[in-house]
Amino acid sequence: MTDPRMAAVIHVIDDDEAVRESLAFLLATAGHTVQTHASARHFLDAGMPAADPSMSCIITDVRMPDMTGIDLLQHLQEKGSSVPVIVVTGHGDVPLAVEAMKLGAADFLEKPFDDVAILDTVKSALARREKAYQHDALRDQVAERIAALSQRERQVLECLVAGQANKTIAYELGISPRTVEVYRANVMTKMKAQSLSELVRMALLAGLSPKAALG
Repeated sequence: MTDPRMAAVIHVIDDDEAVRESLAFLLATAGHTVQTHASARHFLDAGMPAADPSMSCIITDVRMPDMTGIDLLQHLQEKGSSVPVIVVTGHGDVPLAVEAMKLGAADFLEKPFDDVAILDTVKSALARREKAYQHDALRDQVAERIAALSQRERQVLECLVAGQANKTIAYELGISPRTVEVYRANVMTKMKAQSLSELVRMALLAGLSPKAALG
């Protein structure tokens, strides 16, 4: 099966057909798969973005009839979308650009922009999204590993994340230091951690609080 992240889809939204087609041609020439939309409403009605948006990107004009680029950003934010959005603004639209950034836009470009600028901006947006995708995937994997630990293994993990030594853990849990070593080895194996520092980083990534074992 092809990894959906390998096929980046750039959605171009602009009510100006000439701008829309020009951007689509430039992006397609650079090797991207492009879909064009005459309005933000058309984009949403088409069921976009795709179910797996990990390597998708939206380029939208900020000033459009019916539903503006700002309206689209607000809608995507409400839906919890993580698709990077690049907003295209005209001269004098700096306040709108700032508002767009506050709503989560990945970047903005002022018209007229050159080919290199738009391609570099798209590349950066996709790279940041891919990094976030990998981070989220790793966090989910770590959470699954933590869920597979026994109650005692989870307690030992929490103590380790809290910075406690084996003897302290043994005292708090009412078990022998040797037993702590066994549980610790089991935790390392199940978490697929090569070192204690890696184990701690993984636990923190999954949101395990270092304070959990101290309460």
